[in-house]
Amino acid sequence: MNREIDLSVSTYGVARQFKYDVAILPWGATEPHNLHLPYMTDCILSQAIAVDAAQRALDRYGVRCMVLPPVMMGSQNPGQRDLPFCIHYHYETQFAILKDIVASLTHQGMRRLLIINGHGGNSFKQMIRDITASPLIPTPNPSRGEGSLDTLSNDTSEANQAPLPSGGVGGGSVGGGPLIASAEWFKMAPARDYFDQPGDHADEIETSVMMHYHPELVRLDEAGEGRSRQFAIPALREGKVWMPRHWTLVTQDTGIGNPALSTAEKGRRFADACADGFAEFLRDFARITNQTDLYE
Repeated sequence: MNREIDLSVSTYGVARQFKYDVAILPWGATEPHNLHLPYMTDCILSQAIAVDAAQRALDRYGVRCMVLPPVMMGSQNPGQRDLPFCIHYHYETQFAILKDIVASLTHQGMRRLLIINGHGGNSFKQMIRDITASPLIPTPNPSRGEGSLDTLSNDTSEANQAPLPSGGVGGGSVGGGPLIASAEWFKMAPARDYFDQPGDHADEIETSVMMHYHPELVRLDEAGEGRSRQFAIPALREGKVWMPRHWTLVTQDTGIGNPALSTAEKGRRFADACADGFAEFLRDFARITNQTDLYE
Protein backbone atom coordinates (compact mmCIF):
# COMPACT_ATOMS: atom_id res chain seq x y z
CA MET A 1 0.00 0.00 0.00
CA ASN A 2 1.50 3.29 -1.15
CA ARG A 3 -0.44 6.42 -0.30
CA GLU A 4 1.65 8.45 -2.76
CA ILE A 5 0.23 6.66 -5.81
CA ASP A 6 -3.09 5.07 -4.79
CA LEU A 7 -5.90 7.53 -4.16
CA SER A 8 -8.06 4.77 -2.66
CA VAL A 9 -5.83 4.84 0.42
CA SER A 10 -4.24 8.26 0.10
CA THR A 11 -4.98 11.44 2.01
CA TYR A 12 -4.86 15.10 1.09
CA GLY A 13 -1.96 15.47 3.50
CA VAL A 14 0.05 13.06 1.34
CA ALA A 15 -1.20 13.94 -2.15
CA ARG A 16 -0.61 17.68 -1.79
CA GLN A 17 3.11 17.12 -1.24
CA PHE A 18 3.77 15.89 -4.78
CA LYS A 19 3.39 16.91 -8.38
CA TYR A 20 2.05 14.16 -10.58
CA ASP A 21 2.86 13.40 -14.20
CA VAL A 22 -0.10 11.16 -15.09
CA ALA A 23 -3.47 10.29 -13.62
CA ILE A 24 -4.56 6.67 -14.08
CA LEU A 25 -8.24 5.75 -14.13
CA PRO A 26 -9.14 2.06 -13.70
CA TRP A 27 -12.54 1.29 -15.20
CA GLY A 28 -14.47 -1.93 -14.72
CA ALA A 29 -18.06 -3.13 -14.42
CA THR A 30 -20.59 -4.68 -12.07
CA GLU A 31 -21.36 -8.16 -13.40
CA PRO A 32 -21.19 -11.88 -12.57
CA HIS A 33 -17.91 -13.67 -13.25
CA ASN A 34 -18.80 -17.33 -13.53
CA LEU A 35 -19.73 -18.77 -10.12
CA HIS A 36 -16.41 -18.24 -8.35
CA LEU A 37 -15.20 -14.65 -8.85
CA PRO A 38 -16.58 -11.40 -7.38
CA TYR A 39 -18.98 -9.18 -9.26
CA MET A 40 -16.36 -6.45 -9.01
CA THR A 41 -13.57 -8.48 -10.63
CA ASP A 42 -13.04 -6.01 -13.48
CA CYS A 43 -12.65 -3.12 -11.04
CA ILE A 44 -10.40 -5.04 -8.66
CA LEU A 45 -8.01 -6.27 -11.33
CA SER A 46 -7.76 -3.04 -13.33
CA GLN A 47 -7.02 -1.15 -10.13
CA ALA A 48 -4.42 -3.68 -8.96
CA ILE A 49 -2.61 -3.63 -12.30
CA ALA A 50 -2.74 0.17 -12.32
CA VAL A 51 -1.18 0.43 -8.86
CA ASP A 52 1.57 -2.03 -9.79
CA ALA A 53 2.28 -0.09 -12.97
CA ALA A 54 2.37 3.23 -11.12
CA GLN A 55 4.81 1.85 -8.55
CA ARG A 56 7.13 0.55 -11.27
CA ALA A 57 6.94 3.80 -13.21
CA LEU A 58 8.00 5.66 -10.06
CA ASP A 59 10.72 3.23 -8.99
CA ARG A 60 12.25 2.68 -12.43
CA TYR A 61 11.69 5.94 -14.28
CA GLY A 62 10.90 8.59 -11.69
CA VAL A 63 7.45 9.12 -13.19
CA ARG A 64 4.87 9.89 -10.54
CA CYS A 65 1.29 8.76 -11.20
CA MET A 66 -1.85 8.81 -9.11
CA VAL A 67 -4.25 5.90 -9.50
CA LEU A 68 -7.83 7.03 -9.07
CA PRO A 69 -10.48 4.78 -7.51
CA PRO A 70 -11.97 2.40 -10.08
CA VAL A 71 -15.18 3.25 -11.89
CA MET A 72 -17.67 0.39 -11.64
CA MET A 73 -20.06 1.59 -14.36
CA GLY A 74 -19.74 -0.88 -17.25
CA SER A 75 -21.60 -1.49 -20.50
CA GLN A 76 -23.27 -4.90 -20.75
CA ASN A 77 -24.33 -7.20 -23.57
CA PRO A 78 -27.92 -8.25 -24.22
CA GLY A 79 -28.95 -10.87 -21.70
CA GLN A 80 -26.52 -9.80 -19.01
CA ARG A 81 -28.95 -7.39 -17.40
CA ASP A 82 -31.26 -10.39 -16.87
CA LEU A 83 -28.77 -11.66 -14.29
CA PRO A 84 -29.24 -10.53 -10.67
CA PHE A 85 -27.35 -7.33 -9.80
CA CYS A 86 -25.68 -7.07 -13.20
CA ILE A 87 -25.86 -3.34 -13.92
CA HIS A 88 -25.77 -1.85 -17.41
CA TYR A 89 -24.68 1.76 -17.91
CA HIS A 90 -25.42 3.57 -21.15
CA TYR A 91 -22.83 5.33 -23.28
CA GLU A 92 -24.23 8.70 -22.21
CA THR A 93 -23.76 7.81 -18.54
CA GLN A 94 -20.18 6.67 -19.00
CA PHE A 95 -19.41 9.69 -21.16
CA ALA A 96 -20.80 12.07 -18.54
CA ILE A 97 -18.67 10.42 -15.86
CA LEU A 98 -15.52 10.63 -17.97
CA LYS A 99 -16.16 14.27 -18.90
CA ASP A 100 -16.57 15.22 -15.24
CA ILE A 101 -13.38 13.40 -14.26
CA VAL A 102 -11.40 15.00 -17.08
CA ALA A 103 -12.84 18.43 -16.29
CA SER A 104 -11.81 18.20 -12.65
CA LEU A 105 -8.33 16.90 -13.39
CA THR A 106 -7.73 19.47 -16.11
CA HIS A 107 -8.84 22.27 -13.82
CA GLN A 108 -6.28 21.04 -11.27
CA GLY A 109 -3.51 21.10 -13.88
CA MET A 110 -3.41 17.39 -14.69
CA ARG A 111 -3.17 17.05 -18.46
CA ARG A 112 -2.36 13.36 -18.96
CA LEU A 113 -4.89 10.62 -18.26
CA LEU A 114 -4.56 6.89 -18.88
CA ILE A 115 -7.71 4.77 -18.66
CA ILE A 116 -6.91 1.16 -17.73
CA ASN A 117 -9.99 -0.80 -18.73
CA GLY A 118 -10.84 -4.15 -17.17
CA HIS A 119 -14.14 -4.86 -18.94
CA GLY A 120 -14.37 -5.97 -22.55
CA GLY A 121 -17.78 -4.38 -22.98
CA ASN A 122 -16.41 -0.86 -22.39
CA SER A 123 -15.14 1.24 -25.26
CA PHE A 124 -13.68 4.70 -24.75
CA LYS A 125 -12.45 5.61 -28.24
CA GLN A 126 -15.47 7.67 -29.24
CA MET A 127 -15.64 9.35 -25.83
CA ILE A 128 -12.00 10.38 -26.08
CA ARG A 129 -12.56 11.66 -29.61
CA ASP A 130 -15.57 13.68 -28.46
CA ILE A 131 -13.63 15.23 -25.58
CA THR A 132 -10.49 16.05 -27.54
CA ALA A 133 -11.92 16.84 -30.99
CA SER A 134 -12.35 20.57 -30.30
CA PRO A 135 -9.88 23.04 -28.78
CA LEU A 136 -10.55 23.76 -25.13
CA ILE A 137 -10.54 27.15 -23.45
CA PRO A 138 -9.06 26.83 -19.94
CA THR A 139 -10.72 28.72 -17.11
CA PRO A 140 -8.30 29.86 -14.42
CA ASN A 141 -7.62 27.86 -11.28
CA PRO A 142 -6.06 30.39 -8.89
CA SER A 143 -4.35 27.71 -6.82
CA ARG A 144 -2.44 26.30 -9.78
CA GLY A 145 -2.56 28.85 -12.56
CA GLU A 146 -3.93 26.17 -14.86
CA GLY A 147 -7.22 25.68 -16.67
CA SER A 148 -10.43 23.74 -16.85
CA LEU A 149 -12.25 21.63 -19.42
CA ASP A 150 -15.50 23.40 -18.64
CA THR A 151 -16.05 25.00 -22.04
CA LEU A 152 -15.67 23.43 -25.48
CA SER A 153 -14.68 26.00 -28.09
CA ASN A 154 -13.52 26.36 -31.66
CA ASP A 155 -11.21 29.19 -30.66
CA THR A 156 -8.04 28.89 -32.76
CA SER A 157 -6.33 32.01 -31.51
CA GLU A 158 -2.61 31.87 -30.87
CA ALA A 159 -3.13 32.05 -27.12
CA ASN A 160 -5.45 29.09 -27.12
CA GLN A 161 -3.14 27.00 -29.31
CA ALA A 162 -0.02 27.52 -27.22
CA PRO A 163 1.29 24.43 -25.38
CA LEU A 164 1.03 24.41 -21.63
CA PRO A 165 4.19 24.53 -19.52
CA SER A 166 5.80 21.19 -18.84
CA GLY A 167 6.49 20.06 -15.31
CA GLY A 168 5.54 17.64 -12.57
CA VAL A 169 1.85 18.47 -12.73
CA GLY A 170 1.87 17.64 -16.43
CA GLY A 171 2.04 19.42 -19.76
CA GLY A 172 -0.99 19.45 -22.01
CA SER A 173 -2.02 19.08 -25.61
CA VAL A 174 -2.23 21.91 -28.09
CA GLY A 175 -4.87 24.37 -26.93
CA GLY A 176 -4.48 23.43 -23.28
CA GLY A 177 -6.66 20.35 -23.57
CA PRO A 178 -6.05 16.92 -22.10
CA LEU A 179 -4.08 13.99 -23.46
CA ILE A 180 -6.19 10.87 -22.89
CA ALA A 181 -5.11 7.32 -23.66
CA SER A 182 -6.87 4.03 -22.96
CA ALA A 183 -5.93 0.36 -22.91
CA GLU A 184 -7.34 -2.98 -21.78
CA TRP A 185 -4.97 -4.34 -19.15
CA PHE A 186 -5.32 -7.96 -20.29
CA LYS A 187 -4.03 -7.08 -23.76
CA MET A 188 -0.72 -5.64 -22.56
CA ALA A 189 0.93 -9.07 -22.82
CA PRO A 190 0.21 -12.11 -25.05
CA ALA A 191 -2.03 -14.33 -22.93
CA ARG A 192 -1.13 -17.51 -24.78
CA ASP A 193 2.46 -17.17 -23.59
CA TYR A 194 1.27 -17.50 -19.98
CA PHE A 195 -1.87 -19.65 -19.92
CA ASP A 196 -2.90 -23.10 -21.14
CA GLN A 197 -6.52 -22.29 -21.94
CA PRO A 198 -7.09 -18.54 -22.06
CA GLY A 199 -10.73 -17.67 -22.56
CA ASP A 200 -12.82 -14.54 -22.65
CA HIS A 201 -14.54 -13.98 -19.31
CA ALA A 202 -13.93 -15.31 -15.79
CA ASP A 203 -11.47 -17.67 -17.43
CA GLU A 204 -7.98 -18.87 -16.64
CA ILE A 205 -6.62 -15.34 -17.11
CA GLU A 206 -8.88 -13.42 -14.75
CA THR A 207 -9.00 -16.25 -12.24
CA SER A 208 -5.22 -16.62 -12.10
CA VAL A 209 -4.61 -12.90 -11.75
CA MET A 210 -7.24 -12.68 -9.00
CA MET A 211 -5.56 -15.63 -7.26
CA HIS A 212 -2.32 -13.65 -7.37
CA TYR A 213 -3.73 -10.40 -5.97
CA HIS A 214 -6.62 -11.60 -3.82
CA PRO A 215 -6.65 -15.38 -3.29
CA GLU A 216 -9.20 -14.91 -0.52
CA LEU A 217 -11.77 -13.80 -3.12
CA VAL A 218 -11.50 -16.87 -5.37
CA ARG A 219 -13.70 -19.96 -4.90
CA LEU A 220 -12.25 -22.15 -7.64
CA ASP A 221 -14.00 -25.26 -6.30
CA GLU A 222 -17.33 -23.51 -7.01
CA ALA A 223 -16.50 -22.54 -10.60
CA GLY A 224 -18.48 -23.66 -13.61
CA GLU A 225 -16.70 -24.99 -16.68
CA GLY A 226 -17.18 -21.79 -18.65
CA ARG A 227 -18.61 -23.59 -21.67
CA SER A 228 -19.86 -21.26 -24.39
CA ARG A 229 -21.59 -21.31 -27.74
CA GLN A 230 -20.10 -19.68 -30.82
CA PHE A 231 -21.82 -17.66 -33.52
CA ALA A 232 -23.28 -19.80 -36.32
CA ILE A 233 -22.30 -17.28 -39.02
CA PRO A 234 -18.60 -17.66 -40.01
CA ALA A 235 -17.93 -13.92 -40.42
CA LEU A 236 -19.22 -13.26 -36.89
CA ARG A 237 -17.37 -16.23 -35.47
CA GLU A 238 -14.09 -15.12 -37.08
CA GLY A 239 -14.44 -11.52 -35.93
CA LYS A 240 -14.76 -10.05 -39.43
CA VAL A 241 -18.22 -8.75 -38.53
CA TRP A 242 -19.27 -7.71 -35.03
CA MET A 243 -22.50 -8.07 -33.08
CA PRO A 244 -22.93 -8.20 -29.30
CA ARG A 245 -23.36 -11.67 -27.90
CA HIS A 246 -26.57 -12.47 -26.06
CA TRP A 247 -25.00 -13.62 -22.83
CA THR A 248 -27.62 -16.02 -21.51
CA LEU A 249 -27.78 -17.74 -24.90
CA VAL A 250 -24.00 -18.12 -25.02
CA THR A 251 -23.12 -19.33 -21.51
CA GLN A 252 -24.91 -21.02 -18.61
CA ASP A 253 -22.58 -19.99 -15.76
CA THR A 254 -21.74 -16.53 -17.22
CA GLY A 255 -18.15 -17.60 -17.85
CA ILE A 256 -16.47 -18.00 -21.23
CA GLY A 257 -13.38 -20.12 -20.79
CA ASN A 258 -12.55 -22.87 -18.32
CA PRO A 259 -10.79 -21.57 -15.18
CA ALA A 260 -9.81 -25.04 -13.91
CA LEU A 261 -6.09 -24.68 -14.72
CA SER A 262 -5.73 -21.31 -13.00
CA THR A 263 -2.84 -20.75 -10.59
CA ALA A 264 -1.55 -17.77 -8.65
CA GLU A 265 1.88 -18.20 -10.24
CA LYS A 266 0.47 -17.87 -13.74
CA GLY A 267 -1.39 -14.81 -12.56
CA ARG A 268 1.74 -13.27 -11.06
CA ARG A 269 3.78 -13.73 -14.22
CA PHE A 270 1.08 -12.29 -16.44
CA ALA A 271 0.32 -9.38 -14.11
CA ASP A 272 4.04 -8.56 -13.94
CA ALA A 273 4.27 -8.48 -17.73
CA CYS A 274 1.21 -6.25 -18.02
CA ALA A 275 2.41 -3.87 -15.29
CA ASP A 276 5.84 -3.68 -16.93
CA GLY A 277 4.24 -2.75 -20.23
CA PHE A 278 2.14 -0.02 -18.65
CA ALA A 279 5.15 1.35 -16.73
CA GLU A 280 7.09 1.73 -19.97
CA PHE A 281 4.15 3.52 -21.56
CA LEU A 282 3.83 5.84 -18.58
CA ARG A 283 7.54 6.67 -18.87
CA ASP A 284 7.03 7.71 -22.49
CA PHE A 285 3.64 9.36 -21.93
CA ALA A 286 5.03 11.58 -19.17
CA ARG A 287 7.48 13.10 -21.65
CA ILE A 288 4.70 14.38 -23.89
CA THR A 289 3.94 18.07 -23.36
CA ASN A 290 2.27 18.82 -26.68
CA GLN A 291 0.28 16.91 -29.29
CA THR A 292 3.14 17.29 -31.76
CA ASP A 293 5.42 15.33 -29.39
CA LEU A 294 3.36 12.20 -30.08
CA TYR A 295 4.68 11.85 -33.63
CA GLU A 296 8.06 11.05 -35.11
